[in-house]
Amino acid sequence: MEILWVLMAVIMIGAVLGPVLLRRRGGIRQVAPGSPDAADPADYGFLRQEELDIRMPGPDADLLEVLDLVQRTQEWKAAAQLLAGTETHGELRWQRVQAFAGAASLELRQRPGGVSDSPGGQWLRVWRAEAPKDAGGAAVHAEFLVQQAWRTSTQGTDEFRIILEEAKEACAQAALLAPGDPIPYIIELSIARGLAYPREEFEQLWLKILDRAPAHMGAHLAALHYWCEKWHGSRDLAQSFAEAAASRAPRASLLAALPLFAVYEHLPEVNLVRGFYESEVVTKAIEGALFAVHAARPDDPMLAHVRHLLVFFLVRCERWGEAMSQLVHVDGHVGALPWTLSADPASDYAIYRALAVAGYEANGGSPATLPH
Repeated sequence: MEILWVLMAVIMIGAVLGPVLLRRRGGIRQVAPGSPDAADPADYGFLRQEELDIRMPGPDADLLEVLDLVQRTQEWKAAAQLLAGTETHGELRWQRVQAFAGAASLELRQRPGGVSDSPGGQWLRVWRAEAPKDAGGAAVHAEFLVQQAWRTSTQGTDEFRIILEEAKEACAQAALLAPGDPIPYIIELSIARGLAYPREEFEQLWLKILDRAPAHMGAHLAALHYWCEKWHGSRDLAQSFAEAAASRAPRASLLAALPLFAVYEHLPEVNLVRGFYESEVVTKAIEGALFAVHAARPDDPMLAHVRHLLVFFLVRCERWGEAMSQLVHVDGHVGALPWTLSADPASDYAIYRALAVAGYEANGGSPATLPH
């Protein structure tokens, strides 16, 4: 595994992906940029780093069109119509609620408002004022408050708690507007983590979600955080939660990939143990995620999330060809774990992509041999 750490150091020290890697069977070495022997991600149709979309894990043309319209005109009705036409219990609606809330939160941060101008995200306030019984607007508002708490306040402070308490009330209002909708309860999972719900209270909340959407991948990912060691559980509790969900996953469900997310949440901050990424627990989780990807519907909105995390692990394991097989499906969008935890998601993704291309070509691969 030494070669991986050397490569990562070389690429991260240089200018952003300035070093280009030479294809050579049995080894990878740095060569001059522009060399005819350099491994070039563009040869595979991959986008340049500056062209990568960091907003979403995968394409959603309808969402992008509506987001552009809402932010350009500050009119909320297109957002309401999109959510109303999106299947209530599916993953896509949850992702769109998060996207609208995130857009409003970012607007407010960029334009807090003052004496002479209105604050960013004003369209969301108008939405709630003009359509107080719209379930979509209520859900977006609740998620907006959650994101505000986590992004603008320090955990444990009075401000953090006050915003989350307000978000909890907003979730309750959203749930009353749409009794069968799982999203208000999924939003509350982040509140439960921040306010440290006792386990009994958390489990009661979780049962409400299972009653409405038992195979919801996004909900399981949100719940997994609560059970992690860094929050209110442990490595064993998180792993048990993930494995239980994977074992009861229905056909074509991506829940079989949940143990890989549990492994990721408990990676050591500094890992110098050779072979860690080839350990039984990591290998088993990767195989489960690969199985889930192969069995999933091509249009599953959560598929890109799993593929992105697989890229991370497969590169760490030096399974170059398999990493490339995931990259051809997700390249262009990087709004997913693990990249979103970085200050520069596109740069981190591009580093791993460059490693995958170099490793693939060092072992005889080429654009002509990569299946799409």
